[in-house]
Amino acid sequence: MEAATALLRDVMTFEHPADRVIGQFFRTNPKFGQRDRALLADIIYDILRHRRRLEALCEATNPRQLLLAALVKLQGLSLAGMEGVARRPELDWLTAVRAADASDLSPAQRLDLPDWMYERLCIQYPADSVEAIGRALQRAAPLDLRVNTLKTTRQAVLARLEELGVSGRPTPYAPTGIRVEGKPAIQQFDLFKSGEIEVQDEGSQLIAQLLAPRRQDMVVDFCAGAGGKTLALGALMASQGRLYAFDVSDKRLSNLRPRLKRSGLSNVFPQRIAGVRDSHVKRLAGKVDRVLLDVPCSGLGTLRRNPDLKWRTAEADIAQMITKQTEIIASASSLLKPGGRMVYATCSLLREENQAIVEDFLARNPGFTLADSAQCLASSRIELDTGTFLQLRPDLHGTDGFFAAVLTRNT
Repeated sequence: MEAATALLRDVMTFEHPADRVIGQFFRTNPKFGQRDRALLADIIYDILRHRRRLEALCEATNPRQLLLAALVKLQGLSLAGMEGVARRPELDWLTAVRAADASDLSPAQRLDLPDWMYERLCIQYPADSVEAIGRALQRAAPLDLRVNTLKTTRQAVLARLEELGVSGRPTPYAPTGIRVEGKPAIQQFDLFKSGEIEVQDEGSQLIAQLLAPRRQDMVVDFCAGAGGKTLALGALMASQGRLYAFDVSDKRLSNLRPRLKRSGLSNVFPQRIAGVRDSHVKRLAGKVDRVLLDVPCSGLGTLRRNPDLKWRTAEADIAQMITKQTEIIASASSLLKPGGRMVYATCSLLREENQAIVEDFLARNPGFTLADSAQCLASSRIELDTGTFLQLRPDLHGTDGFFAAVLTRNT
């Protein structure tokens, strides 16, 4: 209990992403076995998902109280089962916690969203959609895999997983995706170590499909990060052509390198850039066939996986994101040759980071036109129609919340 409380206290400073804090905690406390680590991480993430409701219902004011309340209210432990964990005054308090009713809470409290986030969603969506989105974001995300078609097939991986006692099924939309039941230790599997599979949300896989790079294309993944979409693009190109993975962070690109080695790809060239005006960007101006812009964003579509973002993101941060997104799309668009395709993508649910950025760009750049995302996916034999823009929602599609727009350079 003391270790869990200490970890939650560290996480709730919200100075760093929760996964980083939890990883560091386990590295400095190697006494915890794999099962204990999984249980401890689960309860921490459960609290982060439901923090606002817990605090409102239980009047919990510190990490220990939140932890105790979560064990009873979220994990379903009985009061008798808490006797070895909680002190006598805490057991009396937990009796009231167990009986607490959420009916008097505000909608934002019930959905565990900051007020500003709830209000922005209400501007964009009908009330029932906001409720559905909020409920979906309160649940943990499933585990999705992408099959590396350079090395194997989806059917072969499904058969191997079955032999390992892991239940999986094809993802509804992504043609090389698999959705796995439970939380198996995928990184311990030979399938993972050999590069036959990668962990990647189905929505992220669909972004790569939307770009649809051809085998001999020159392609730039402008904000590559740790390279999940880069690897998917490289596989779609059958390890041919030339694929540049740009990012401003050496650390993120260093995380790509072991994944790249496992993948077997030989057409990927990681490149750190200093920013949107880097010389590498200027040298490729007008020469590139495909550009992917998975731009930095609020990440609000990933709250199932990263619930701490709700509490680490302030409303003022959105304006800074919009400025950065506007700069990136303006710079990256210069790379495209006439007839080239650019996909602008975010993992945000907010219109300001999505449609508004694209509409502003098109108004400033008459040489670009907006293509229909559904038609682009259909050309890759993916039947998914969310309108002109690709707009994925966890409640409707079972993916993280993604947005994407396909832009073509005409002149």
